[in-house]
Amino acid sequence: MKRSCIVVLAIMTMFPGLGLSAFAAEYPTKPITLVIQYPPGGSTDLTARALANGARKYLGQPVICENKAGGGGTVGVAIVASKPADGYTIGIVTSSPTMAFHMGKLNFHPLNDLTPIMRWGNYLFGITVRSDSQFKTMQEVMQYIKQNPEKLSYGSPGVGTPPHLAMEELSMVANVKFTHIPAKGIAETNTALLGGHIDLISDSSGWAPLVDAGKFRLVAIWSEQRCERYPQVPTMKEIGYDVVARSHLGVIGPKGMPKPIVAKLADAFKKAMDDPEFKAVMKKFDMPSFYAGTEGYEKYLRTDFENMEKLVKKLGLDKQ
Repeated sequence: MKRSCIVVLAIMTMFPGLGLSAFAAEYPTKPITLVIQYPPGGSTDLTARALANGARKYLGQPVICENKAGGGGTVGVAIVASKPADGYTIGIVTSSPTMAFHMGKLNFHPLNDLTPIMRWGNYLFGITVRSDSQFKTMQEVMQYIKQNPEKLSYGSPGVGTPPHLAMEELSMVANVKFTHIPAKGIAETNTALLGGHIDLISDSSGWAPLVDAGKFRLVAIWSEQRCERYPQVPTMKEIGYDVVARSHLGVIGPKGMPKPIVAKLADAFKKAMDDPEFKAVMKKFDMPSFYAGTEGYEKYLRTDFENMEKLVKKLGLDKQ
């Protein structure tokens, strides 16, 4: 038995591609861990879990979701980057690690230390207040903050996240100043707004159920155009501030994953996007599906890297 193992290892050493192909053909032979970089209950968590549930049918193994929140969505991605490139630990990624990298807050490179697998969606970002707030519109918010600098606080999913940088850009172009209260995710900011501990939320659509329940009021969205679900809500551009928040949703793995394993995962997650459960939860949060295969997603990530660098420098938040 020992002699056989030595022979196998010798063959893999001489022909590494052959060994990887053989293992990739059998992959996966055990459960796969999908790291979600935000806490349970938010739009990222619930949509990613639905995607994982759909993918397991095509992988033949469970896809176990683990929430690893912190660092504005960077802690979970850092964990994935540190794991073996065998396809058994993968993760969800957004634009947040790229923003954090340009701000000097990461110990890994969001392009060079990860393997892109596929892109599956986009966020809807917006600004909400409590339904009993004195502010009925975003115009009223802006009028108040101009007259009362730093007197309004807002929650976001963390420093360097798209909804945080959108507020920073708004503050710059409007010459106002809000007080930022970062959190680990939408569950924390929803609770803070409900309790009156903050005045606004700038975040992805984890606030949607509370807007629909009449507890929150959506006063603006950070998109290029109005969304179908809330057609009465204006974009920030319509209000007069040319600010848009963007972020992709994708699946990544550690650097150096074998191409056959990447292809198998990309195919499974692409098929999972047609799953009724996934479509339903994406609709619940008004998040558009957006598919890109491995090659297309890699090209997008490089473009996003450049765009985020320009934005961070524009806001004066780049590492010195």
